[in-house]
Amino acid sequence: MNQGFDLNLLRVFHAVYSARNVRRAAELVGLSQPAVSHSLTRLRLALKDPLFVRATGGVAPTAKADHFARFVEAALKTIDLALTETGAFDPAASERRFVMHMSDLGEGEFLPGLMEHLQQTAPRVRIEAMQLAPDDVLPAMEQARIDLAVGYLPQLHGIEHQRLLEDRYVVLTRRGHPCAGELRSRKALSRLDFVLVNSHAEPAKALHRLGLESRIRLAVPHFNVLPEILARCDLAAIVPQRPAMRFARQFELQLSDAPLGLPPLQVWLHWYWRVHNDPGHRWLRETMTRLYRQPSRTARHT
Repeated sequence: MNQGFDLNLLRVFHAVYSARNVRRAAELVGLSQPAVSHSLTRLRLALKDPLFVRATGGVAPTAKADHFARFVEAALKTIDLALTETGAFDPAASERRFVMHMSDLGEGEFLPGLMEHLQQTAPRVRIEAMQLAPDDVLPAMEQARIDLAVGYLPQLHGIEHQRLLEDRYVVLTRRGHPCAGELRSRKALSRLDFVLVNSHAEPAKALHRLGLESRIRLAVPHFNVLPEILARCDLAAIVPQRPAMRFARQFELQLSDAPLGLPPLQVWLHWYWRVHNDPGHRWLRETMTRLYRQPSRTARHT
């Protein structure tokens, strides 16, 4: 491509990629079907790739089109923001969509309070939460597929960040568990059978260091089913204290301190430098900070 590249071609490409159909794409961008086909021809020549091939009901993207689409979406989003929000952001009137990476634990911790607040202050702002694989978070930020990442993400380097809160790990069991009051040593922990939640890495590290991997009786991908499992049997789980307290209020569960050998859990906001001064993005970060930030105690970001 060169400096004379027509940026309108990106909107045509995005419409075809989204609709998977040239006729429907033409309707989306307000052009005739021949005009859309002509734009695709120009793009194919510029990118030296077919981009789309015939498929049942329309067209299917090539591998290069899939790769190109991520950058097109980021570019169009940046342009749209520049046109609609130049220097000011009015949350009461905005219909902006923000995409946030957070774990299922983070969803339970942050989304109820955030949405309650937005109902009063920004009723038309839209929030989309998703959980990405750890190695996918930074590329998603670079490509503007997510606006903000919330959580313990020590693999993120070279981006903007703001500390929110600090938590610690506890052992969670059903109320009345026969071992729950005696978990002051590794020997006591070795009498427990554990549920391991694979979406959270630190409990697995603790069990490995304690030599208790053989005591894992169940592994699940997320935390949503964990409280009910613990309430109905004698399994135990290593969980951050804040969500553990929430689970204990909802189910017949209890928290126990134990020598797990895990450092405090630091929860941070993370964002890409490109959006640092965007008014809407700044408003969302400040909102999250006002709602959830705790005074720093032993905060350390790795």
